[in-house]
Amino acid sequence: MIEHLLGLPQLASANGAQIDRLMAYIHVLMAVIFVGWLTLFLFMLVRFRRKRNPHASYTGVQSHASRYVEIAVAVAEAILLIGFSIPFWHWHADAFPPESQSVQVRVVAQQFAWNIHYPGPDGVFGKSDPKFVNEQSNPLGLDPNDPAGKDDITTVNQLHLPVDEPVIVHLSSKDVIHSFMLDEFRVKQDAIPGIYIPTHFTPTVTTAEMRRRTGNPEFQYEIACAQLCGLGHYRMRGYLTIDTRADFQKWLAEKESEKQKEQSGGFWN
Repeated sequence: MIEHLLGLPQLASANGAQIDRLMAYIHVLMAVIFVGWLTLFLFMLVRFRRKRNPHASYTGVQSHASRYVEIAVAVAEAILLIGFSIPFWHWHADAFPPESQSVQVRVVAQQFAWNIHYPGPDGVFGKSDPKFVNEQSNPLGLDPNDPAGKDDITTVNQLHLPVDEPVIVHLSSKDVIHSFMLDEFRVKQDAIPGIYIPTHFTPTVTTAEMRRRTGNPEFQYEIACAQLCGLGHYRMRGYLTIDTRADFQKWLAEKESEKQKEQSGGFWN
């Protein structure tokens, strides 16, 4: 309901409703302030027009009404900040779901693509080193000598996640500042070179279900870059597919099979 009133994309995450409500409260407050100050401005234009007040008054208005209005606005803003924004920020920044109960994935941005890294069946991310970076075969620079990385899965611009399960995304960048944005999931977090920044959300609508809702059989969730990052910024687009747990496991199995074929081809040997 709120997303329709605000013109937002359809909601597809468990945490998104809180963000939508907060934006709705802010819009209501801003609308009240706008109408109030506009009304006051028009009143002043009429009440203190030159024809009615040919001479300056050195005593001014004696009423304290404006002070009460200012106090009311300050109280409303304090309620938004203390009652909604700070608790939500605390939940988003500190109250992460347990890693053992979450799907974990690394997303490393670069001009102009999203590199996706899954830890593989052992649940451990392999080590990376810039000296191993090969933009064609190893864009993340995974260390071929690290046993933990031999089962890792990597993709470019293709992120798959299971529905109704907490997700922790570890963001970073290979070059400049990018911004990882998933509109339908109300996720937006900067990716900064040299720093891993985690963000979390829980998807609640599969890609297949969203296609039914929108009536668009070609619908895809997009990974957008919300930070101007260079001349190719406009084409930095990835895709997120929300699967059922069974379909997600099937996709992982397919990628593991492809990885084994790559290893037998000699990349890791």
